[in-house]
Amino acid sequence: MATFRISEAAALLGVSADTVRRWVDAGRLSARRDGQGHRRIAGADLAAFARARIETEDGTGHSSARNRLRGIVTEVVRDAVMAQVEIAAGPFRVVSLMSRQAADELGLEPGVVAVAVIKSTNVVVEIPDHSRNASH
Repeated sequence: MATFRISEAAALLGVSADTVRRWVDAGRLSARRDGQGHRRIAGADLAAFARARIETEDGTGHSSARNRLRGIVTEVVRDAVMAQVEIAAGPFRVVSLMSRQAADELGLEPGVVAVAVIKSTNVVVEIPDHSRNASH
């Protein structure tokens, strides 16, 4: 089973390493020491924690869309009819095309916090090369 360093878990959860350390110290997230004394988090434990965190902190109400990325609007390009909105959600860049009217009604401008809600019938899953080398 894969295990993750504190910094790797933090990157996957979209928080700082200090936040993950606090969760471990508080007993919210399980970690074990490896042979060098470093804390490692089992992949299954990290996945369960992430799922529970999403379910309790999502606050989405009722929706069939399950892919929600909270971030900050970094750019809005408007023309007479359409708007292109770019959101930085952690390390991810999300671009949405919408009507200019919708962008104006939402008050979308750089610096505004927004949630990109993504619903798709086709999702491609990739495994980065470095993930194959994760400790087991």
